[in-house]
Amino acid sequence: METIYKAFKYRIYPNQEQAVLINKHIGSCRWIYNYALNKKVEAYKKDKTRLSRFDISKDLPRLKKNEETNWLKETNSQSLQMSLKNMDEAFTKFFRDKKGFPKFKSRHRSKQSFNIPQNVKVDWGNRKVSVPKIKNIRFALDRVPDGEIKSATISRTPTNKYFISILVDTGVKEPKKSKIKEETSVGVDLGIKEFAITSDGEKFDNPKFLKNDLRRLKKLQKQASKKVKGSNNRKKANLRVAIIHERIANKRNDFLHKLSTKLISENQTICLEDLSVENMIKNHKLAQAIQDCSWSKFNQLPRH
Repeated sequence: METIYKAFKYRIYPNQEQAVLINKHIGSCRWIYNYALNKKVEAYKKDKTRLSRFDISKDLPRLKKNEETNWLKETNSQSLQMSLKNMDEAFTKFFRDKKGFPKFKSRHRSKQSFNIPQNVKVDWGNRKVSVPKIKNIRFALDRVPDGEIKSATISRTPTNKYFISILVDTGVKEPKKSKIKEETSVGVDLGIKEFAITSDGEKFDNPKFLKNDLRRLKKLQKQASKKVKGSNNRKKANLRVAIIHERIANKRNDFLHKLSTKLISENQTICLEDLSVENMIKNHKLAQAIQDCSWSKFNQLPRH
């Protein structure tokens, strides 16, 4: 029986030198992902050749010696390998689950992060974490996980905040599924007017976080669009937009976590309807309201 893995997320506070190295890692991992994706697509177009990540990883020594791409040497080689693995998994998901062809990563639209598969060292007492190439990054500690550190992911938000997510093997075996009993079970119906209605008749209003801030958000987006591309004023305007988006996301996540915690603490079994959100948002009149609800996120929250 497999053990339970848990991820613990902390905000990190890199100094200027550490922030530069983190940003270089994010950029290099994004570049190698795009390089691999392009090479894989071109090889298949040319003569139907299917390149694996192991085929493409053979290019790394040459790229690190090349004058135009020798900056890759500043990045942890295992993080680069993880980018190739992620690209390979995106292709596997496309062919297996038909989830959409892998897209090139953007420095603006994509998640800005990189993986560290091993050699993550944490000094819990001094609240400092070290990863290959970047040592003693200060972080905010709210809880110490009990278990063995397996890997980590460092990310940067659009508002220039940095976080590290540490994956821990807790050593706890997965419990056997208990029998479902009617008296300890509850069904949950998700909606737009009321976010959720339980089979017991309890209703939870939809906070509509996006709708409440939509007027302010549109105004800031309009101001940003009028600024000269690439200018500092445009960057500042885009930052104001990002702050609003972050605030909306934080409030929504807080609501979803509190609601899921309440349902879990009061019931042994929770039955959720299987909604096809992708098809539902094709209705343009309801798309924004449905996305504001974030049903998919609610369904993905931990249930144990």
